[in-house]
Amino acid sequence: MTAAPGPLADLLQKRGWMMATAESCTGGLIAGACTDLAGSSNWFERGFVTYSNEAKTELLGVDAALIAQHGAVSEPVARAMAEGALAHSRAQVAVAVTGVAGPSGGSPDKPVGLVWFGWCVQGRTTSQAQHFGGDRAAVRAATVQHALQRLTELLR
Repeated sequence: MTAAPGPLADLLQKRGWMMATAESCTGGLIAGACTDLAGSSNWFERGFVTYSNEAKTELLGVDAALIAQHGAVSEPVARAMAEGALAHSRAQVAVAVTGVAGPSGGSPDKPVGLVWFGWCVQGRTTSQAQHFGGDRAAVRAATVQHALQRLTELLR
């Protein structure tokens, strides 16, 4: 994994904050990258792997109508996932990802490699789409790296 959550860990610990993740296309890889660090229990609170639409609704409180209207891979769902991760945890910071890792499942509107990100920091939600190239493993690795790098930037 190319992501280095060390700087993120330092920023969270300085504030006394905890982090939560809500992951679809990465299947827990962001949480795994965070908890690879010794001492992560000081700043990593919990991770939600919400691969199915039902899991997004049941575990994070994402409105099923929102998913039906926009699709799981969309800005509104990524934002709702991040907000839901905060609402269903004791964390102050959350990151959410939902995308098409491939090699199948893409469409003209939502091609393989499209990932929507949502971040909640201090009650403010931001979102962004990225399109990553490569195979499934490359898309997932790039997603982990971008999720953690952008969260680190937001905390600085």
